[in-house]
Amino acid sequence: MMKTLITTCLALAAVACSQKPNEYKGELLWLQYTQPKNKVCVVVQDTIPTLQIARNELFANFSKADTVRLQIVADAALPNDGFRIAVGGKTIDIEAQSTVGLLYGAYHLIRCEAAGAQVRPTTEVPSYALRILNHWDNIDGTIERGYAGKSLWQWDELPAVVSPRYAEYARANASIGINATVLNNVNASPQILSDEYIRKTAALADVFRPYGIRVYLSVNFSSPMALDSLPTADPLDKAVRQWWKDKADEIYKAIPDFGGFLVKANSEGLPGPLDFGRSHADGANMLAEALAPHGGIVMWRAFVYSPSDADRAKQAYLEFEPLDGQFADNVIIQTKNGPIDFQPREPFSPLFGHLAKTRQMAELQITQEYTGHSNHLCFLPSMWLEVLNTDTYEHGEGSLIRDKIEAIAGVSNVGDSANWCAHPFAQANWYAFGRIAWNNRLTTDSLATEWIRQTLGKLPNDVERKIADMMDTSHETVVDYMMPLGLHHIFAWGHHYGPEPWCAIPGARPDWMPSYYHCADSLGLGFDRSYSGSRACEQYNAPLDSLYGNIQTCPDKYLLWFHHVPWNYTMHSGRTMWDELCLSYGRGLAAAEQYVQTWNECRPYVDPLLWNSVARRLDIQAHDARWWHDACLLYFQQFSKMPIQQKTLLNLDDMMKFHLRISNYECPADGGMRAEN
Repeated sequence: MMKTLITTCLALAAVACSQKPNEYKGELLWLQYTQPKNKVCVVVQDTIPTLQIARNELFANFSKADTVRLQIVADAALPNDGFRIAVGGKTIDIEAQSTVGLLYGAYHLIRCEAAGAQVRPTTEVPSYALRILNHWDNIDGTIERGYAGKSLWQWDELPAVVSPRYAEYARANASIGINATVLNNVNASPQILSDEYIRKTAALADVFRPYGIRVYLSVNFSSPMALDSLPTADPLDKAVRQWWKDKADEIYKAIPDFGGFLVKANSEGLPGPLDFGRSHADGANMLAEALAPHGGIVMWRAFVYSPSDADRAKQAYLEFEPLDGQFADNVIIQTKNGPIDFQPREPFSPLFGHLAKTRQMAELQITQEYTGHSNHLCFLPSMWLEVLNTDTYEHGEGSLIRDKIEAIAGVSNVGDSANWCAHPFAQANWYAFGRIAWNNRLTTDSLATEWIRQTLGKLPNDVERKIADMMDTSHETVVDYMMPLGLHHIFAWGHHYGPEPWCAIPGARPDWMPSYYHCADSLGLGFDRSYSGSRACEQYNAPLDSLYGNIQTCPDKYLLWFHHVPWNYTMHSGRTMWDELCLSYGRGLAAAEQYVQTWNECRPYVDPLLWNSVARRLDIQAHDARWWHDACLLYFQQFSKMPIQQKTLLNLDDMMKFHLRISNYECPADGGMRAEN
């Protein structure tokens, strides 16, 4: 087994060395290293596969020293696979308490060289011990909210056939510090816990282990009933509890370093403890009890909503805040960044400002379900960091979300497309997530620059700056042309691609309809969550409750989230709300159109295949920005009765016909359109 792993590592290093300088190879992601002129001597004391990976990576891709020494040390200052770099003349020492820490140190050196940064003495300890990708992959090969082809996992071939892409995936994750992966969809099939699929999962775990990556599984709460015909899944039933203990024993026998379970329960129709009159704590603690002897954890999602008279944005808080302190020590509540569902912009989930006695982790979305799928450039770190750097005032000023959470998860955008993520710039979101999970003090600009230099190679300074500026501004641009000023969830039905603020499906739940969220009428626009509305503002700690709850102090970016605002309301800019809305849509459209021009200017300096792939998608994005701009303003104008001082628009009938023409289509990995099967 060890010989096979070492051979795989050498093969990967050989591939990395064979690329021509400045030649874009999308399948290599940000690992497009060129063979260094000088070979480094790597001193390592063991043949452990992880150390051999580190040795081979350095030998193939690092040349800024004559010798690099990898040393395991006993040092409490290097927890969670942290590492220390010491520089002395032409010798560099990497020290860590674990072999994986040494591997991370090796990738740090290689990243410095690839990004043109000087290697300096440093000590790095990750911001979070658990840095995990959540794959929403189904066992039939489809991916829920996936836009880069089908699942990477070939379940029908496993465990007999192990694709070489599994090691490449693990290598990419290790290079940015990701140390865990959930293999399957949170809308989990019970079948994933069958004997057959445990063996398949074990085969993947064997590939990932040398890269420091532990596997986790999403589980269906009713699995005892589905797999073994138990009459109930009641978490307080002795037979049910024993079933989960036996299942955990079975999993750990096959996968000794198995990480644990991710659970979506009592949300969107999935089963859970509430079906049996029990609480979320009862359900989570039952699973935690089964995993505890093995060191496993339960990640219990706070994404819950069901038909209710309550404001959907309030439901997670209402269900989980009363349970604070009731969860077992190996339960972590996984909370989405916002209270609704990965919208282009949301205020942070109020749960982050509470649950003082409960472990908590953040769930971010890398896949662009609500930000243009694989067609739109939307560099997401600015959205994530906006949330992580927000003060919840839980313990007074200085209670930042990034310091409250103890783990972080990202919903993966990886598929089986040749370049993994379909849109070349979508790779940057995968990269940035891993880097932020490792170091939550990084900035959007530094992340963009790192990725550009490693992926696109050496560019003239002005060209690099143009591309970085596109990336840095892209999230705000998407917000502007989709849903500015706090608008949210006015997407097209089902696939969440394109606008459909007029959508009304007979018999559908109100909170599935855009009108539930935008509340447009002759008086104004926006959902009233103030003291005179749903009072969701009260779920935030002071002074945020009054800041958000008062229309005069609410930040513009959240205004229509918290308030139903008159069309002629005077904004901080002095413009009416309607004119500010028009200006925002126009600004987003103009920026999307400018990206096309900027990318044209970069053409002489970028690999032609990469340039063409991005150019095609930027054209789609500019087209879609026009679609959003015209459709939303023309629709809302029916209520405002106020003029649009913007570019020429299509009329509303034409926009709705256009929508109907594409509403039965999806966006494939190549960025075009195809009919659903």
